[in-house]
Amino acid sequence: MSEVLPPPVWVNTTDKLEKMVLDLAAQPRVAVDTESNSLHAFREQVCLLQFSSTHGDYLVDPLALNDLSLLAPIFSDPKIEKVFHAAEYDLICLRRDFHFSFTNLFDTMHAARVLGYPAVGLDKLLGDKFGIKMDKRHQKADWAERPLSQDQIHYARLDTHYLFSLRDVLERELEDIQRLHFAREDFVRACRLEDAKPRSNGISWERFAGRKDLSLRELTVVAQLCKWRDKEAERLDRPPYKVMMDDVLIMLAKNPPEAKVDLSAAGLSEKQIRLWGDMVLSAIRHGAEAPLVERRQTERKDDAVLRRLEKLKVWRKKVGMDLKVESDIILPKPYLSILSENPPANLAELGQLMKDAPARVETFGVQILKTLGVKHAN
Repeated sequence: MSEVLPPPVWVNTTDKLEKMVLDLAAQPRVAVDTESNSLHAFREQVCLLQFSSTHGDYLVDPLALNDLSLLAPIFSDPKIEKVFHAAEYDLICLRRDFHFSFTNLFDTMHAARVLGYPAVGLDKLLGDKFGIKMDKRHQKADWAERPLSQDQIHYARLDTHYLFSLRDVLERELEDIQRLHFAREDFVRACRLEDAKPRSNGISWERFAGRKDLSLRELTVVAQLCKWRDKEAERLDRPPYKVMMDDVLIMLAKNPPEAKVDLSAAGLSEKQIRLWGDMVLSAIRHGAEAPLVERRQTERKDDAVLRRLEKLKVWRKKVGMDLKVESDIILPKPYLSILSENPPANLAELGQLMKDAPARVETFGVQILKTLGVKHAN
């Protein structure tokens, strides 16, 4: 598939947005993607939305538009299929930034996973199916910068331009091996409202709380260092790791330096020592004197629950290997805890617990019951 593409429509005014929405609203399906700046800002945000219809490609600039609510009916309309590649992260970001809700979704990456493809990146799939080459150098670009380069614009539009063709190929393959119903129920589940991803990229000390190699005092020092790092990252509007890497914080907590001259041993550069040396030492001193933080205690599951959980994991891994798919395609992760904590006594109860996954119940229901030790599962 080789063609010269007309330039995409750059949508940065309300008038252009209205014209685009008129086109999208009349379509049976719309291809969608987003670009964010998580690698370049303290508070990540969606910096570009890409849409494709049968009439062309659109690049929407949310940094130039104060209100994108005109798009909400497109995403929530059950008559319009929204085609994404790797939808999960896009949905999280679109819910977080614009409070959109979703129905009728097709995710080409997940479809490829259900098919058992070993590599499911868009560049790999488009290359294999259509001979299209994508330049992935722009994947980590700062999409908040304006103007975007012509290469960035071309890269962004390719993320949606061929999704309809890819979607149709994958759907046929799913039908051929009778797995389309698995993918469909996963798409429906993906549309359910989940907790929004926090806007802040700041990482609290609790991220490190599960580490067994940190004493409570060392963890308290890490907490103070995280507090300083997040504040500095927010001031500079950059991700916290671009102020100081996690492993440096751990090193500082485990081997607390007493003077700036000792900071280089923990991995700080000369520039970091010059800019932040005094503040780092101050945070370490506060951590050494502050009341100890408390690790959040996770509730230990009952032994019977743990045994059922392990049996389900072993079973789904074996079936996944037999069908050449990853184990979560056989039994999605949420059902592991549901079934291990509330074991069904029969198929009817299993169907109720897995009412959002009827295809799995029909295909694997008896096996699941036997794995859980249900007698007369047939």
